[in-house]
Amino acid sequence: MRRPLVIALALALSAIGCGQDQYSDCNQEKDLDRQIRGCTSIIERGKRESKSIRAGAYTNRGTAYQEKGEVDRAIADYTKAIALNPNDATAYNNRGFAYYRKGESDRAIADYTKAIALDPNFAAAYNNRGFAYGRKGAFDRAITDYTKAIALDPNDATAYTYRGLAYGRKGVFDRAIADYDKAIVLNPNCAPAYNNRGFAYYRRGEYDRAIADYTKAIALDPNFAAAHVNRGAVYDSKGDKEQAIADYRKALEIDPSLLVVKTALNRLGVTP
Repeated sequence: MRRPLVIALALALSAIGCGQDQYSDCNQEKDLDRQIRGCTSIIERGKRESKSIRAGAYTNRGTAYQEKGEVDRAIADYTKAIALNPNDATAYNNRGFAYYRKGESDRAIADYTKAIALDPNFAAAYNNRGFAYGRKGAFDRAITDYTKAIALDPNDATAYTYRGLAYGRKGVFDRAIADYDKAIVLNPNCAPAYNNRGFAYYRRGEYDRAIADYTKAIALDPNFAAAHVNRGAVYDSKGDKEQAIADYRKALEIDPSLLVVKTALNRLGVTP
């Protein structure tokens, strides 16, 4: 939906020591390799830099590694940042996100909980912990965390979208739709909110509204395979075989690994 909820920690410039270029490199996020080089230069200065500066460099380098998909290296850097600065809520939050990406939900939750203990107003940490609880099927806990994130940041469309998803998983579709409505007001270009609201309408039997939402999601993101699958399923339910096949084929073109689509096409008498 958006860039992962990891927050780079700004570094103060030192009056002596490494030049401003290395600090600037370590703080920028547009060129990840340059960021890694800048942060590494600061880290390699060792005790010539303060613990807080080194901790910030490890945190920023970890964020760059995470953005590059090098999750284990990111975890190693966040762990070093925490060793240097045990009160660094950002490092705990970011390490939690790395654990989440590895599928280690319990370790992620532990880190998010620590981040929240250190900074009770850390909206991103509540959001992230909600993701992890949702993955475990603990939807009530997820909803509680999203609600807290919303209280701290009422303009966060992501929190509304994911709270809506949690309500949907519980079968509370009216509340889910209300949250998706709010997410769309805050971010009219949020394709997942339209897709998810479409699913809630589908589950309520409101097929035309579901199709309208899936169509909007696809307009915003033409390569949104799930929206094509979902719209195809609604057309399938309405008995519109031609439209269903068109959506299923498009979904399969985007993601050839979708076995559920191949099964659906076979059922409709069409070779995937």
